[in-house]
Order: sequence, then structure tokens, then C-alpha cells
Amino acid sequence: MSGRARMAGQAAALAAVVALLALLVWKVAFGSGDGAAGQLARGDNPVAPPFALPRIDAAGGTLSLPALRGKAVVVNFWASWCIPCKDEAPALQATYVRYRDQGLVIVGVDAQDFRQDARRFMKRYGVTYPVVYDGSGSTLGAWGVTGFPETFFVDRQGRLVGERIQGGIDTDRNKDAFAQGVALALGTAR
Repeated sequence: MSGRARMAGQAAALAAVVALLALLVWKVAFGSGDGAAGQLARGDNPVAPPFALPRIDAAGGTLSLPALRGKAVVVNFWASWCIPCKDEAPALQATYVRYRDQGLVIVGVDAQDFRQDARRFMKRYGVTYPVVYDGSGSTLGAWGVTGFPETFFVDRQGRLVGERIQGGIDTDRNKDAFAQGVALALGTAR
């Protein structure tokens, strides 16, 4: 490679880095904010961002979050390739079985994933709660999701309650927050 070609390559790489840095600065200064998670962290109880997504569970069709108004909802964002998602799946399933007769619905939002991989995950971990597919991740910004897994709690009036859980709900760090979120969503918190 000639010296001139090497310099052109370095200049192009530098321009790309500068452009990405400018984009980051713009996003921080003028971006759409941190979604519902940011509002929740500030102590607000915003209305849960609505979505209507195709189901990939056995029921098929489309699931709309606003259609679940009147039920307590746990919304869990996950992907089949996520290691902590695999670890927490049994705990989510057990929670669904334990509280569904009290009106609790767990909705898994499989994002940035392949449908077939998600279906294999669901079969392997015995997931029977509703699961929707958001392959492009279109819901992540409105919710303020920054990684997988993340879990939110929606009360019967459709408002976010409790705290967003980043990471598995089955870890020592998150078990109490998960139990509190379920209780707040159900309206049984003391």
C-alpha cells in the first residue's frame, strides 16, 4: 500500500470517528431523552409506552399493551442470545404461574433477535406467558431500554410503577425490587 493510500485511509477513519462523536454529542444534547425508564427513575409514574406487536407464542396474532388495561403487567425485554435472559426465564415463568389467577400477565418482548431462535428459547425454558416479537427493536427507545434483560411493571391503570430492573430478576441484587414491582402492579404492596 502506498503512502498516499494509507494517508487517505487514515483520513477516512478519522472522519468516521469525528462523525460518530458528533452524533453522540447531538444525541446527548438534543436526543429524545431516556424514555419511560428515565421518567420512572425521576419518580414519575408515566403511562406505559403503547405497543402492538406480533405474538410468537402459541396464541399467534397481535398483542397490544393497551388492550391489557385492567391487568397487572410485567414487561420483560429479552433476546435468545442473552445469557442473563436464559438464567431468569424460569423465575419469570414461575411468577406467571403463581400470579396469573390474580390478574398478572407477563409479556416477553423479544427484541433484536430472530423469531426461530426466540421460539427455540421459549420451548427450551418452558415459557408459556405471552411473547411478542420486536425484531427491529422499535419499542426500545420509548421504554428507555439500554440492554437485555430489562423488566418494567405496569399497574392496572396502565402506569409504570416500581423501578426498572436492569439485569436478571433472579439475582440477589434484583429479587427484592422484582417482588416489590409485582406487588405494586397487582396493587397488593404495603
